[in-house]
Amino acid sequence: MTETNRPMTVPRFMASKGKRKLSMLTAYDFTFASIFDAAGVDSLLVGDSMGMVIQGHDTTLPVTMDQMIYHSRLVSRAAKRALVIADMPFMSYQVSPQQAVENAGRLIKEASVAAVKLEGGENQARTIRALAEADIPVMAHVGMKPQSVRKLGGHGKVQRDFDRLRADALAAQEAGAFGLLLELIPSADAEKLTAELQIPTIGIGAGPHCDGQVLVSYDMLGLTSHDFTPKFLKRFVDIRTATESAARAFAEEVQSGSFPDAAHSH
Repeated sequence: MTETNRPMTVPRFMASKGKRKLSMLTAYDFTFASIFDAAGVDSLLVGDSMGMVIQGHDTTLPVTMDQMIYHSRLVSRAAKRALVIADMPFMSYQVSPQQAVENAGRLIKEASVAAVKLEGGENQARTIRALAEADIPVMAHVGMKPQSVRKLGGHGKVQRDFDRLRADALAAQEAGAFGLLLELIPSADAEKLTAELQIPTIGIGAGPHCDGQVLVSYDMLGLTSHDFTPKFLKRFVDIRTATESAARAFAEEVQSGSFPDAAHSH
């Protein structure tokens, strides 16, 4: 088995720091997860971003544990080599470390994910430690935290308090997190944190110096609204326009009677 085809495990993920950059995309279903896995993406994040890109909500807050388990199961079924990480949805871990272990255990047991991710650093250190002590790999998430949207007053606010970011990052590492997602923080701050930490950092809107990068797959594919134009987003293809064009052509051919023709009939 070649290095490229070897399954990505948590130890391999951690050992990649300083050796090669890690790629991560969100995935919510079997088909896209299969494509991303075959393409060589290192990690698939079953993100609670599904609340916005799949379910049509304005925030990630309505996503439930049962929904996360369902979608994570689909992604895990498709992943042959990528490391599957599932988000802990809002209010699935904030009440107590015991609640977090029970819910994370469900994702490991019922959805076959390799790890979970939760938002927070210093304020979630006890929970991160409890998960690590239960042998549940956990990634922390600091900077702009989507589940804190009500407290922050909106999405997209760049987090510029470096002392706060550093305290959160070090607390997460000390508590046992195997990786850290940095969202919407200045590139220079991300570079400093990445150099100081012993665990890999995965950036989104955090510049090029992180140990890896993640994008919401529907954004990367151009499936979401083209009115959504954050500075960090690069659309690698425009599937939305192509799909709309194909659907329009299908509707027109059905209405005109040109589809199905003899070649497409039994």
